[in-house]
Amino acid sequence: MMVSNGQGWLQVGELVMAFALSAAIGLERQIRGKSAGLRTQTIVGTASALILLVSKYGFGDILATAQVVLDPSRIAAQIVSGVGFLGAGLIITRQGAIRGLTTAAAVWETAAIGMAAGAGLFLLAIVVTALHFVVVLGFTWLTKHLPGGTGTTRLRVSYADGKGVLRDLLELCTSRRWSVTSLRITGDRDGEVTVTLDLSGPGHADAPTVLAATDGVRSIETADDD
Repeated sequence: MMVSNGQGWLQVGELVMAFALSAAIGLERQIRGKSAGLRTQTIVGTASALILLVSKYGFGDILATAQVVLDPSRIAAQIVSGVGFLGAGLIITRQGAIRGLTTAAAVWETAAIGMAAGAGLFLLAIVVTALHFVVVLGFTWLTKHLPGGTGTTRLRVSYADGKGVLRDLLELCTSRRWSVTSLRITGDRDGEVTVTLDLSGPGHADAPTVLAATDGVRSIETADDD
């Protein structure tokens, strides 16, 4: 049974709900190799639920009619601001390009889900969790198949050094009318060079298959903005 001081099974259930939904989002980030993975997302969501419960029930011992009046929404509002600072630390600007926006947004979303669970809005928390997977999985596929080559494909390509492989790759991109919007060397050792390419243009989603056939390419993998 639920006790009067806000520490009953109902509140425990709300914390467990926040824990489970946050862990689901964190597991998705962890599997896809993103920062702010399983542990971070779970802690953010569960802590947000706890803070909201403190806001709702934590001041019952000092409240008295006509003497002390509190607005429970004030502490909840501070969660949004606090998680905003955490998200800002996840965003990286490198060579004019911004990385980590999706991860920062996911942390903010996890906080909102935790707040909803802490408030007892289980249905809303579950729906938003489901929509998260629609965005990160369904929308990723959709943006790669939009007409007109909308979006950017990021590739991490490793190839044998000293054989003109990079030149061949760039010539192949030009023949396919793909624009190389960013190119940087991210590794160079033991006769193997690794570069990260950002490609845009018609059919750029096919780039991994097309470029992998180039002589001298040892490995190629797709990355994203995170």
